Parts: sequence; C-alpha cells; structure tokens
Amino acid sequence: YPWRHTPETQLSEFNLTEIEAMLGSYTKVLFVRDPFQRLISTFMQGMGSSPSFSSFVQDVLDSGQHSTSVAWKPLVSLCHPCLIQYDYVVMFGFLRQELGHLLQRAGLPVDSFLPEFTDTQVRWTYSWLSEQMFRELSLQQKKQLSHFYRWDLAAFPFSRSFLSD
Repeated sequence: YPWRHTPETQLSEFNLTEIEAMLGSYTKVLFVRDPFQRLISTFMQGMGSSPSFSSFVQDVLDSGQHSTSVAWKPLVSLCHPCLIQYDYVVMFGFLRQELGHLLQRAGLPVDSFLPEFTDTQVRWTYSWLSEQMFRELSLQQKKQLSHFYRWDLAAFPFSRSFLSD
C-alpha cells in the first residue's frame, strides 16, 4: 500500500484487510525494556518536570493510561503484542547479541551493520540505579507501579524487574 504509506501514517488509518496484508508481509520486530528502567531513563533525561523521582512517579501514576507520553505508557498499550504476532522481541541489555542473530537470520553480514551498543555495559549501572530509585518510593507507589505495568510484566520476561516483586 505504498500510495497511502508515509512516515507519519498510523496503522489505525488502514482498514482491517490492509492491516492484515501489511503485517503479513513485514518482519515485525519489537524492542522492549523493563518498565521501571524506562521510567528512570525518562526521569534522568528530564522529560518530567518533577524535582524528585518519587514525585515524578506520582505524576505518572496520576496521569495513568490517559497520558499522551509514550515514554512511560505500558508497552502493551503501544505495541499490542496480543494482537500482532511479532517475529522477534529484542530486549534492552542484549541488543548486540539479538540484533546479530536477527541480521544473520535475514542473511545479512552481521559485523558490518552493527554499531557499538552501550546497553550491555549500562546494565550494571541501571541495576544499581534501579535499586536506589526504588528505595525512594513508598510502598503504595511500588504497588501502584506494579499494577500499572502488570500487563507488560506478564507479556515480557523482565525477570529482574523491581516491579515484579
């Protein structure tokens, strides 16, 4: 459907027949990241106007599903993994290995296409930072966040997520 496709075209702008045809012809790759790490990253990048991480989390919880920010919206509400059968799900922290495998499966030379990724090196930093930020939250905020991201935690294997507990 190239006559209707532009970089700004949303999938929802197509009818069901067109959507099924497009999704059947593409290799679908979903990149996922632990929701708590997404919150930390958003806060660290200054995308929230809150002075502390705890108040930022409270703003996120208060805005809930009605928020327009994709930075902290649950992934399942953005990517619909129950409706779209993704060919690959790539986890943050394993980009180099997983993209190498993906390129190899596509028959492309692996080393010439992959840039240097820092996600593997920052895993330890995020683990430490997650622990510090998690301590800042009240028990109620922790429970609310776990509930807010419950479908992400159920859909993806974030085994070390602080929100899984």
